[in-house]
Amino acid sequence: MKIEKITDNKIRIILNLDELSNNNIDLTDFINNDPKTQKFFLDILNKAEKDFGFHTKDCRLLIEAFSSLDEVYVFTITKFSSKKKKTALKLKKQNNKSFSNCAVYKFDSFEEFCNLCEMINGSNVPLGNICKKISLYFYNDTYYLIFSKLNLSYRNFRKLFSLISEFATAVTKPFHFGAKVMEFGKPIIKQNALKTGIKYFV
Repeated sequence: MKIEKITDNKIRIILNLDELSNNNIDLTDFINNDPKTQKFFLDILNKAEKDFGFHTKDCRLLIEAFSSLDEVYVFTITKFSSKKKKTALKLKKQNNKSFSNCAVYKFDSFEEFCNLCEMINGSNVPLGNICKKISLYFYNDTYYLIFSKLNLSYRNFRKLFSLISEFATAVTKPFHFGAKVMEFGKPIIKQNALKTGIKYFV
């Protein structure tokens, strides 16, 4: 875990998936505002107060979260003056900016996409409920695999994206970049790109 002081009223916390797992926290716990996440953040705030003098007593807190889906999770905590004593922490969800529910992966070649399909086919990782839509696009002489409306409770989440990372590179700010690719790029496979790839190219 890494804590960075941005301003006197704002800090950034960077975690990886293993650190969340070690605290028995699942991604869906944040969305459901589970008591475990509240305790987790209180512990972090105590450390931030000790290390950086980031005092939050009698302050309102805004917690914004972003996941790039490459096992790195970034939380930004902003405090606001308040006459009322702070209550339970709340996680603000900003449409697709907080816990971004999409992912975009960049391939060096179409062959790498085919190699990924072959690897997934041999791994027995189910693809049924990972997300609403998986598309393959061609943009600026590059192939992009776009996952839309990810199911964060998908049980094989980590395993699948670990496999993908062997053949492709995760794109930062996937929501904005993915929208750009879908607007200006050429669709190669609009739906079920991985299943279609396995069916025709493996």
